[in-house]
Amino acid sequence: MGKTEKKKSWMLRFLDKIEVAGNKLPHPLTIFFYLAVAVVIISGIGAAMGWSASGETYNSATGVVETTTVSIVSLFSVDGLRYMLTSAVSNFTSYAPLGFTIVIMLGIGVAESSGWLNGLIRKVVKVTPAFLVTPMVVFIGVMTNIAENAGYVVFIPLAAMIFKAYKKHPLAGIAAGFAGVSGGFSANLLIGSTDAILSGFSDAAAKTLDPTYSVSPLSNWFFMIVSTFWITIIGTLITEKIVIPRLGPYKENGDGSLVEPTGEMTAKEEKALKIANWVFVGIAALYVISCIPANSFMRNPETGSLIDGSTLLNSIIPLFTILFFVPSFVYGKICGTFKNDKDVVASFSKSIASISGFIAMAFMAAQFTNYFSRTNIGKILSFKGAELLQAINMNPIALMICFIILSGFINLFMASASAKYAIFAPVFIPMFMKMGISPELTQAAYRIGDSSMNLIAPVLAWIPYILTIMKKYDKDSGWGTLVSSMVPYSFAFLIGWSILMAIWMGLNMMGINLPLGPGAPVFYGM
Repeated sequence: MGKTEKKKSWMLRFLDKIEVAGNKLPHPLTIFFYLAVAVVIISGIGAAMGWSASGETYNSATGVVETTTVSIVSLFSVDGLRYMLTSAVSNFTSYAPLGFTIVIMLGIGVAESSGWLNGLIRKVVKVTPAFLVTPMVVFIGVMTNIAENAGYVVFIPLAAMIFKAYKKHPLAGIAAGFAGVSGGFSANLLIGSTDAILSGFSDAAAKTLDPTYSVSPLSNWFFMIVSTFWITIIGTLITEKIVIPRLGPYKENGDGSLVEPTGEMTAKEEKALKIANWVFVGIAALYVISCIPANSFMRNPETGSLIDGSTLLNSIIPLFTILFFVPSFVYGKICGTFKNDKDVVASFSKSIASISGFIAMAFMAAQFTNYFSRTNIGKILSFKGAELLQAINMNPIALMICFIILSGFINLFMASASAKYAIFAPVFIPMFMKMGISPELTQAAYRIGDSSMNLIAPVLAWIPYILTIMKKYDKDSGWGTLVSSMVPYSFAFLIGWSILMAIWMGLNMMGINLPLGPGAPVFYGM
């Protein structure tokens, strides 16, 4: 008699049910269609019933905080129908993940077809101990947010390849990479554009109560440095203890679009890999050197910043495409996989064909996200949530945890971090300052809720792309597979990050001065 199969824990059984139920749903494209139709109908009902909400928002054009009343904009009307028809193409072409993905795939497609990516992963597998793979993937995923959306299009597919090369389930690699890139979006060891954008909203909101107060882009830096390692630890534990055991051994079941990183390298491939890697390092060094001069074209031409409005961050996707394309081309020429320009062009065609399913989904996802934004449903939910939290009277730690939960809940319906914070900051920062809570702490709490719920937010623009990558390894995977894999990360991040903030606040309450960043106190007026 064989060994009795170990009984699954209640959590794994619960996640299995989520996956089964989720995968019984229609195709993601169809789901986005239903969601778009639901938004149209709800907007019609809301407009007929006069749904509206009032609150303060930051006007980026005038630089002042204004009291605004937001009403539902109906799409269930002749004007709404006219708008949907006339904007369908522009919604699609302006859908950010579409352009980012197609451009970066030109580089990644060449990297796969040439064999350079294959060789690079095999080399990484040889020199990296297996026990470091998961924390490495989560940590790098967190760090990629410095490059805006590049983490989604570049790193998550690589995470799957790396996991498979280590004989770990590639869908677990996608989950770990996605957890780092999106769930840990606000954490980093470096200061990025998110810090600059959110601190601008916080500064303007704080000045409505205290004109002398200033919030710096460095205001959450110390807290986010600690958060980077904390999120890496949590993400690693969830991957190793829940996601990998639940997925079980990997069985080949891809859609046929995958280029496999397998086999031993020949002497010619070793030589090509070494030269291509040096070319990669040279291009990366050129990028770094180009950023150094004060008048560098990589900087913001008006402010000289490398973060806010800089050429570097605004062109990060084409820069990554070049970074992948050139070494791949060199590798392919040396190895003979690219004999002429036709071979290179064929690799372009193959890479674009591999994401054809994503392109189809992107059309409907673009319509849904645009309709949701135009109808103001997300803004009204934000204002109503703010009213609810204002009515609660509790101690600072409990209040901040409630604020984190509210931020996470609203994130399920409104994906843009800056758009939500433009609504939240003018309302909550002055209100919490009156209760002795600093703007920097409010900003940090908001970032926790926003980042943690990214992983299960149906309005996240990158969901169709993640689903397409999953199909490469498991053609039967679907929305349920993704959600069931990401739910443990989402709630673990939300709880673990909230505990970190509670400890940070508690230490300050005990008289231990632990700022959130340089000159950024936890409590206002202390």
